[in-house]
Amino acid sequence: MKPPVLEGPTVILRPLAISDTKGLAAAAAESREHYVYTRVPDGVEQAESYIAAALRDRDDGHRMPFVTLWRGQVVGSTSYLDIQHWRWPAGSSLQRTDRPDAVEIGATWLSHSAQRTRCNTEAKLLMLRHAFDVWEVHRVALKTDERNARSRRAIERLGARLDGVRRGDMPGQDGSVRSSAYYSIVQAEWPAVRAKLEAALA
Repeated sequence: MKPPVLEGPTVILRPLAISDTKGLAAAAAESREHYVYTRVPDGVEQAESYIAAALRDRDDGHRMPFVTLWRGQVVGSTSYLDIQHWRWPAGSSLQRTDRPDAVEIGATWLSHSAQRTRCNTEAKLLMLRHAFDVWEVHRVALKTDERNARSRRAIERLGARLDGVRRGDMPGQDGSVRSSAYYSIVQAEWPAVRAKLEAALA
């Protein structure tokens, strides 16, 4: 699938590129106070490696990474992850190969100046709209470290529901084996979630 460019009133999400290295490094350097549980590059060298790894995942079909621009400035990154193409029963009218059946929104981080602004809400609305209205997915998932109360509150404000906590899920950014809180929005819930987010941004 060709990565889209998603554009809102103040936010643009465009495909991540190596040319974004310096912009990402500068965004991450504003303050690292809230990156305890989140993988965020520190410095130009790490930003280059971060982007290279994301592009390898893209080429393998596992990820669709974006750079986040807010009011014209690079302020972070986000991605579609776990891009799922389901195998339906033979003859099902729901079988498709040109777009995913389910995706995850993740690997999201923002610069200090973009945190606690409309930037994250607008970016998530753009990604959810594309997932549900263009791809017509059946589910959008979001997950975070179980201990990351700040991230969990942000996910819950979007209208996502907690599916549960998967224990011993993956490596934590602090070197531990982390448990992850899994959330989701399903197709039937999308109209209400969209209306809530649009009203919040109005």
